[in-house]
Amino acid sequence: MTATRSVPPAAAGRPASIVFADVDETLIACKSLFDFMDHYFAGGPGARRAQDTRGAIGRLLADGGSREAGNRLYYRVWSGERATDVAAAAARWAADKRRGGGFYVEGTRAALRLHREQGSLVVLVSGSFPALLAPIAAEVGADHLLCSRPEIRHGRYTGELIGEPVIGEGKLRAVEEVFRRYPHVEPGACHAYGDHISDLPMLAAVGHPVLVGDDAELRRALPHAHRMAAVQRPATPDRTGPAGSGRRRPRPPRRA
Repeated sequence: MTATRSVPPAAAGRPASIVFADVDETLIACKSLFDFMDHYFAGGPGARRAQDTRGAIGRLLADGGSREAGNRLYYRVWSGERATDVAAAAARWAADKRRGGGFYVEGTRAALRLHREQGSLVVLVSGSFPALLAPIAAEVGADHLLCSRPEIRHGRYTGELIGEPVIGEGKLRAVEEVFRRYPHVEPGACHAYGDHISDLPMLAAVGHPVLVGDDAELRRALPHAHRMAAVQRPATPDRTGPAGSGRRRPRPPRRA
């Protein structure tokens, strides 16, 4: 587990509760791994490699392969790339997406902001990787970032992961690690936000799961969970930063 920032005094030591949030299509309105891969390799010598990676992952999943295996396969596209180059490109990517508008799922973003104001620890949980997630975690004020960690040697990505992908049961194990770090927190008092059936282990580990979007399989698995609307893009770009647009903020959802 890596901390994206120091825990603020209000939450340090004994946070009131913990809120866990998936990132892709839960907090942001795109699949960060593929969107950034296309951004990074666009028009360059790696464009064909990126295209081949998409195809290989698609075939793997179509043949019944796991999302965890697809996550490992994805990181091979970064083999040989300088970590500093990737981090710089990720910062530019995030800035470009924000300027374009509609980057965040505003309902989730507003809910996380309110959770934080009420004393909860905010934890992002994702199969994406630190270079790509760090700008997002910083902007939403996340206290911890739990994610897949590609191996770096001599300043370059090797194409392999350190440990397991943070997907499916890997998300559950990451969440359980956080609960061990804060043993006074009752899981039944915590929230989790997710959009896909692969988020089920994480969502089922807390008392207040929140389903973002309309994944039918996830709805069947958690029929009593609170539901948020599907991704809605704002009419104008969000230029207000983390403080929001000034509109009335929703209360953190509670399970039905």
